Amino acid sequence: MDAQAIIERAHRVGAHVILDVFQAAGTIPIDVRSLGADFAVGGVLKWLCGGPGVGYLYVREDLRAKLRPALTGWIAHRRPFGFESGAIDSREDSFRYLNGTPHIPALYACQPGLEILNAVGIEAIRAKSVRMTTRLLEGAKSHGWRVKHAGNPTERAGTVSIDCPHATRCVANCWSGKSWWTFRPKAGVRFSPHFYNRLEECDFAIEQVDDILRTHAWEKHATAATPA
Repeated sequence: MDAQAIIERAHRVGAHVILDVFQAAGTIPIDVRSLGADFAVGGVLKWLCGGPGVGYLYVREDLRAKLRPALTGWIAHRRPFGFESGAIDSREDSFRYLNGTPHIPALYACQPGLEILNAVGIEAIRAKSVRMTTRLLEGAKSHGWRVKHAGNPTERAGTVSIDCPHATRCVANCWSGKSWWTFRPKAGVRFSPHFYNRLEECDFAIEQVDDILRTHAWEKHATAATPA
């Protein structure tokens, strides 16, 4: 999505914009300040190489002290360890938007992934991601399978969906192989290579789908819940 164009249009009519960057942060460079985003939300699962229990919220600096969260808690208090009863005396910085006790083990668990991503660099990750998704789409087209994503890499993120025949059953079959994919209704088989994957692994995934279809291995999963 052209986030900047959406934000500029929204601001012209006095609206605020919340960016959902869950499927972008970690594989696409994002500068919320240059975009002029009012808010951005996401989590560390998937592209940020973290685990469950950690989400994040960005609030534009000039908005932080103006807005009053409807859901709040003791960490948002100016004096949290005073454990005062009554209304929250809200802080004016980022802590204003926190509520209950943070999930400390999850915060520690996600840090190594973030450190690795920072060391590799999101620009380099994005460049490799484009090469890998392009390779997957070209491989799919060479087999005559439909693809659900734009050919222009600026219009897609790190995930591509390939609508091959018997997609649900192909995914059920792959779980006993050497690569893992998922299925989404009306999209097909979903591939999400990250910076640690290789182009050869993208080729292998396409070859594995072709092998499942060519040998009719998918038929042993003919009772898969979602028909394809």
